[in-house]
Amino acid sequence: MEPTVILERYRRRADRFESLIAATADHQWSAQSPCEKWDARDVVGHIVMMHDVMLHPVHRIPSPGPTVAEDPLAAFRRARSDVEALLTDRDVAASKTSTPAGELTVSDMVDQVVSQDLVHHGWDLAKATGQDAAMDPDDVAELLPVVEALPPEMYEPGAYGPDIEVLGPKVSVPHDASPQDRLLGLLGRDPQWEAP
Repeated sequence: MEPTVILERYRRRADRFESLIAATADHQWSAQSPCEKWDARDVVGHIVMMHDVMLHPVHRIPSPGPTVAEDPLAAFRRARSDVEALLTDRDVAASKTSTPAGELTVSDMVDQVVSQDLVHHGWDLAKATGQDAAMDPDDVAELLPVVEALPPEMYEPGAYGPDIEVLGPKVSVPHDASPQDRLLGLLGRDPQWEAP
């Protein structure tokens, strides 16, 4: 995949996620998310943590900044800036690294991990905080066949690394469900979930 395409796609998805954070009221950060063990703040915490993981293969450390506990929006912006720095450095973006999916360029790793995470965890955050949870149809069309092709072992705890939870047990959806609902079901999310 062309690095410029990956960068533009990442920026579009990060813009959407950042807008969800910015629209979250202070009292909503403790709201339950569709992920059983996480509240809204935990969703952002996971995204920030995974952004920081992207720095490890190129021996970088996160830039200084507030934590998600202190300021979720500033913490995400810091993490986003660090990842964008990887994608805008041609040599770094093209360098190879070992991942659970095999050897990838740093650019492809970002595209297949945190860029995709922004889509479904954006749904998690939107649902937790009562915002528009519609995913971009182009993102759904891209991600659905990828998730459909995941082998069963990728649903096992720890498949993506210690203490990293990505996929819950699949949720059955009607045979005529929308592509977004089918994707959510495969990701272990109930498309009809509503905040308590």
